[in-house]
Amino acid sequence: MGPKAKTKSIQNRKIGGKSDHLSREKQPEKVTDRLKEGFHRKEDTKDIWSPNIKTVFKALASARLCAAVWNNITDCDETYNYWEPLHHLLFGSGFQTWEYSPVFALRSYLFLHLYALPAWIYGLIFHSNQVLVFYFLRWLLGFASTTCETYFYKGVLQQFGPKVGRLTFLFLLFSAGMFQSSSSFLPSTFSMYMTLLLMGAWFQGNFVLAVLSTAISAFLSWPFAGIIGIGIAVDALVLRKKWRMFISWCIISTFVILIPIILVDSYHYGRLVVAPLNIVLYNVFSGHGPDLYGTSPWTFYFLNGFLNFNFIFPLALVALPAHLITRKLKPIKNQSFPIWLALLPLYVWILIFFTQPHKEERFLYPIYPLFGLAGAITWTCAESCLRALKLSEKFVQSVTLALVISSSIVSVSRIVGQYRGYHAPMDVFLELNRLSWENEGDTEEYNVCVGKEWHRFPSSFFLPNNMKLRFIPSEFRGQLPRPFDPPPNGTWTIPPHMNDLNKEEPTRYATLKDCHYLVDLETGQATEREPQYSQMTSEWEIIFQVDFLDNARSPQFLRAFYIPWFSETYCKRIPYVLLKRRPISNKKKRQR
Repeated sequence: MGPKAKTKSIQNRKIGGKSDHLSREKQPEKVTDRLKEGFHRKEDTKDIWSPNIKTVFKALASARLCAAVWNNITDCDETYNYWEPLHHLLFGSGFQTWEYSPVFALRSYLFLHLYALPAWIYGLIFHSNQVLVFYFLRWLLGFASTTCETYFYKGVLQQFGPKVGRLTFLFLLFSAGMFQSSSSFLPSTFSMYMTLLLMGAWFQGNFVLAVLSTAISAFLSWPFAGIIGIGIAVDALVLRKKWRMFISWCIISTFVILIPIILVDSYHYGRLVVAPLNIVLYNVFSGHGPDLYGTSPWTFYFLNGFLNFNFIFPLALVALPAHLITRKLKPIKNQSFPIWLALLPLYVWILIFFTQPHKEERFLYPIYPLFGLAGAITWTCAESCLRALKLSEKFVQSVTLALVISSSIVSVSRIVGQYRGYHAPMDVFLELNRLSWENEGDTEEYNVCVGKEWHRFPSSFFLPNNMKLRFIPSEFRGQLPRPFDPPPNGTWTIPPHMNDLNKEEPTRYATLKDCHYLVDLETGQATEREPQYSQMTSEWEIIFQVDFLDNARSPQFLRAFYIPWFSETYCKRIPYVLLKRRPISNKKKRQR
């Protein structure tokens, strides 16, 4: 053996010895170890950087705080199935949907109590009005999303390395979908938080937290979200053969989570109730199920995915083929389980939900973080192809930077467009609060009426204490919610005139003469049940109005994305108005 070969052999033994020493000492920085292993590759030396945890948390917190303040309520289900029952628990009034009738009992009150407790503490300490309680809860939701996303990022970093980690972070940070979902008060948003936790825990090898998070998501928020845990189950049972651990924690999680749910819900409904079971029975085994509330074409989720994730969405859809094509190039190294297994929950969810007739945007919330991860995996594979073609490292990084910047700009355009176009309902009801503050001490009760705009009501948190919301007839012929009976028995009283067939209940309507204020969208089209109230100048006067995007007369692309000058020039806007009943003149009183 020559001197050079001998020296090389000694160096190899030293490196090997050092490596063995490191493996015996349980090093926390697994990412660093993995990077050292591949440090000899020139392209890897330029990709070892990733934002630290504190930086990621601060950036995400900034984005989610903005979402808490400026996000619209885009789904009436959020208002009437969650904000309204929560308002009833906190303040003793709110609207009740048929899902909260003890006859059907589809929704869990324990889920509401998770939010009621901090809201109650906040109100107790600061004695704030209902609007501030609403935004405090929004901030709390944004903070929860930030924490879970940071933990998820840590797991991605450890499992897939800094390339995938930093791209996942950037894709989620600027995503319009994450902006909208992060501060929504919905079970699907809570399940999204749990997805972030369970996937982050799985990537870091914490199977106990992963199983527990999956169980919380399935039992407490949305039973169908348990699908996300399929990858963990395959990894634990098939690959690692951890049968005892997995089954033990599944049983423990079921008892620890399900028993409190049954106790709390049974108390509120006044009978034995297993709400997660009821929602599965209704959606899967009932004769009608959710299709009563509308069906959508197969293209719905593809369009929705592009609107919320733009270029990242198609990249996410082809993550598995991209990985299989480039696996010989090894763009992602040293995972503790196969990449296809990490992508399995995403593809199973797509297979199930994309084929259902009834589609809603919120049904994709639980897999929104996986779109960011899958898109990052695809692009990392694409980078390896570019490098294999002997393209310069500067060119590869420039293309990646162009993708991140363009995707971020399109996402911000979407966010701004949604706020400018559809924030008017919240502005109008905030104006009602301002009028109430100006007339502090007025003890008279007023009725605020809505017709066709019932589905844009932002919740009773926006109603002053001396005002009540009333419904008047519109062209909507489905079932509207009714007010909860007063506490303490408001939740377990069986309400009359409730059905699970979405049939119109005329008992919900007030007459126009009962209305003191009226909220309406002036579309320029009138029917017998939806007249132009602003034209009834002898009875009504406009006291406040905000521009609202006219979907029918605005270009589709500019409805979806805000582009300076073009949006102002080509998008049409119509007034979203708050009307007040004119006082009856003395002459009319004498005529009566």
